[in-house]
Amino acid sequence: MMFHVFPSGRLCSLRRALLVWLLPVFLLVGAASAGFAYWSYQRMASAFMDNQMELLAESMGAQEQVVALPALTRERVHKLGSYVVQAFDAQGHQRFSSWPDLRLALRETPGFQDVREGGERWRVYTKRLGPAQGSRSVQVLQSGEFRRHLAVSQAGTAIAPVIILLPLSFLILWGVVAMVSRAVGDIARQAAAQDEHNIAELPLDRVPREIAPLVVSFNSLLTRLRSAFATQRRFVQDAAHELRTPLAAIGLQLENLRGDLCTGAPAQRFAQLEAGVQRAQRLVDQLLKLSRQECTVAEAAPLPVNVREVLHESINQLITLADQRNIDLGLDASRLEDAMLPCPMSDLRSVVDNLIENALRYAPQGSVVDVRAESAQGRLVIEVEDSGPGIAPDLLGRVFDRFYRVPGSEVQGNGLGLSIAQAAAQRCGLRISLRNREGGSGLVARVETA
Repeated sequence: MMFHVFPSGRLCSLRRALLVWLLPVFLLVGAASAGFAYWSYQRMASAFMDNQMELLAESMGAQEQVVALPALTRERVHKLGSYVVQAFDAQGHQRFSSWPDLRLALRETPGFQDVREGGERWRVYTKRLGPAQGSRSVQVLQSGEFRRHLAVSQAGTAIAPVIILLPLSFLILWGVVAMVSRAVGDIARQAAAQDEHNIAELPLDRVPREIAPLVVSFNSLLTRLRSAFATQRRFVQDAAHELRTPLAAIGLQLENLRGDLCTGAPAQRFAQLEAGVQRAQRLVDQLLKLSRQECTVAEAAPLPVNVREVLHESINQLITLADQRNIDLGLDASRLEDAMLPCPMSDLRSVVDNLIENALRYAPQGSVVDVRAESAQGRLVIEVEDSGPGIAPDLLGRVFDRFYRVPGSEVQGNGLGLSIAQAAAQRCGLRISLRNREGGSGLVARVETA
């Protein structure tokens, strides 16, 4: 079973992983530092104060008579750590005590001992004098609680910098991880900006060494994708060019044969053959447009295009198709100011031509196709409305896919027009949306500033 540093689910992140792994380590190091400081200072302080107790006992034993020391209070004994001195005669009776409230009998064993009296801990040093000093005994005591509090306070002083550094370290660590996350986010945004029209390797400058292999691998994948897309575009373009000439020749031959055919069944079959050739020619033309669009690279910012002029040119070009189908094609641009759009004219024409042509082909003969355009505060809106069969709501998003045609449609087509229009609109900074007309049949294609 493989061990993973990052937890699964919502906890899978650099920050949480660092918290999960480093927080216990920091806390353990802090606890160990506090324990070591407490242990080392307690040993050092105990050795020093034991030495003081021994010297005090030696000094008191050297006196021929018991020296009366000032009486102590409980506060001085337990909070200030004052030494309690007791003197005993040869029979072990207490002759003097600097704190009479403490009733601790003479220890039988000389030297240092830790005893408990009245629920309190004491450090005791017992000194037995020889016959020359009257076989007296001197006993020096110090509060064990004072020693413990002293060691704790000193250990706290020693560990205070560590306690302060812990949150500071976490803040610095959090900030470093945030900067690393932003760097990774920049790489992700650069990767997300890639599409089939603009595939470029991600820069490796300022990429952390640990992430560099991932970026290099991704660049290798992008190179293979760019090569695959280029091969696909070359194939489509070469195939379209190769098909264009023979299809044009077939169309000319059909024109020459039209006058030699009799009416009836031969003429009907000839019309079907001619319609099929025209569809093939239109498909080849659209494939060439599509391949040219995909070969477009980022150039200098295009010059602004007059939207009103583009609309008039498109309608003038498609008015012949409208007359053939007896469709009233109209333009309402009364609310269109002198809108200038920074976009290649060919792309804007591609958007408008495809939408109007689709409306003319799907609208029934004798109907109306309206084109409306308006602009306000730098926002452009163009709508093309027809009275055709419309599109089922669940299929409105799919009609932009290449070669997709609405099932049951009687209009001959190849499913490329809307795909080409959408790609051109994106390059112009526009967005295309479709909706069915309210209260009747028909479709409304809306182009607006993204």
